[in-house]
Amino acid sequence: MWQSVNACVDVVLSGVKLLEALGLEPGDGKNHAVLTSGQDLREAFAHFMEKGAAAERFFSDADAFHRIARAAAEHPGAQLYVGGNAALIGQKLATNPDLKILLCGPVGPKLHELLDDNVVVPPESMQERDEFHLILEYQAGEEWGRVRAPNANRFIFSHDLSNGALNMLEVFVSSLEEFQPDLVVLSGLHMMEGQSKEARQRRLMEAVASISDIPTDIPIHLELASMTDLDFMSNIVHQVFPLVNSLGLNEQELLFLTQAAAGPHASLAAWSGVPDVGVVSDILFWILKEHGKTAERASDLTRIHFHTLAYHILVTVDGYWGNQAAAVAAGARAAGTQACATDTIDTSKVFLKAPLEFVTSQLEAPAKISLNPDEPVVRWHREGISFHFTPVLVCKDPVRTVGLGDAISAEGLLYSEVYPQ
Repeated sequence: MWQSVNACVDVVLSGVKLLEALGLEPGDGKNHAVLTSGQDLREAFAHFMEKGAAAERFFSDADAFHRIARAAAEHPGAQLYVGGNAALIGQKLATNPDLKILLCGPVGPKLHELLDDNVVVPPESMQERDEFHLILEYQAGEEWGRVRAPNANRFIFSHDLSNGALNMLEVFVSSLEEFQPDLVVLSGLHMMEGQSKEARQRRLMEAVASISDIPTDIPIHLELASMTDLDFMSNIVHQVFPLVNSLGLNEQELLFLTQAAAGPHASLAAWSGVPDVGVVSDILFWILKEHGKTAERASDLTRIHFHTLAYHILVTVDGYWGNQAAAVAAGARAAGTQACATDTIDTSKVFLKAPLEFVTSQLEAPAKISLNPDEPVVRWHREGISFHFTPVLVCKDPVRTVGLGDAISAEGLLYSEVYPQ
C-alpha cells in the first residue's frame, strides 16, 4: 500500500505544432522564471529546445493559460494522460496487482477516468475541474526556425493553483491511519513556485509540520522536479530533506540543488553533453554527507536515486537499504521500455550513450572505472556511502518522454528493500 500527493491531467503534444497553431513565430530563446504571455512561452520553449533540456514553468495569467490549454486539448495530435509526479509514480506502481495506491492530489473528472482501478481517491480529493499541465514535446533533430533540438525532450507549463498550494497534504496525512501505507511518495513542492514568497514560505512550514506527523516507521520518498528559485530550493534542502528517507532527481535538479545550497561544483553553469559521472557523484555524496543521516545529525535521508538520459546512480548510506543493484537495474530497464513503449527492451530500438570509462570523483582521489557489459551495474564506496551505477539503453525514437523520471523512481522503489531500524 502506497500513498502519493500531486495529480493533474497531462496534455501531451508537439510543442512546435502548438506554437504554430497559436500563431507564435519562431525566434530567439530566452529563459523566463515565470511565464506571463504567449511571447514568454515562445522564448522559453525555444531556449530549452535548443539545449535539449527538460524544464517546467508556472504560467501566471489564468485566462491566457486556459485559452492555450483549450487549443492544446483540442489539437488533433494531442493525447491526454495521468500527470503529476506522485500520480505517475502511483499509476506505475498500480500496474502491480498486489499494490493499492491512495492518491490525494486534486482529482477532476477526466483524471478520475484515466486512473488505474488500483488507485483509490478519497472523496475530499475530488474536484469539479481538472488541473491541466501542458507538455510540449520535441524530437531529436527537430527544427523550429533557427533552433535545432540536440535530443528529444519536453517543456512543461501550467497554471495549477491547487497542486501549487499543496491543498491535499492535510487530507493525505489525516488518511494515513486508515490506509496504513508501507511507503509514502511526496512530490509537487516545485508547484509552489507560482505563489508569492510569503505564501510559499508559510505553506512550506505547514507542509514540514504535516510531513513530521507521518509515523517514523513509514519510509518517505520525495520526487523533485524542475525549479527556478534558488532560495526556495535551499529552504527545501534544509527543511524538507531531513524529514524524508529517499530522494529522486535528474541532472537539472541536481545542478540547481548544489547551486542553491552552495555545494560542490556549484560554479558549473550547465551540463555540456552527458553529465560527468565524477561531478554527479561528488554532488550526490555531498547531499548525503551534509544533509543525510549521520550519527551527529537528526536527518532521515539515506537514499538518492539519480537519473539522467544516459545512466542512473543509486546512492545509499550503508545499513539502511538492500537490493540496490536490482533496484537501479529495474529503473534503467523501465526507462528503456517506457520511452520506446515496448514491454521488454528491443535491442534494435535502443543505443548506449553512457561513458564506457569514467572516474568516480573530480574532487577526491578517484577510482577509474571501465564498464563491463556482462556486469552492467558497477558499485563503489566512499566513507560509508555506496554507489550503484548502471548505463541506460536509451530509446532511439522515444514515443513518450514525459513521466520517465517517475517511472524510473517507482521501479527503483519497488525493488528496494528497507532495513527495519
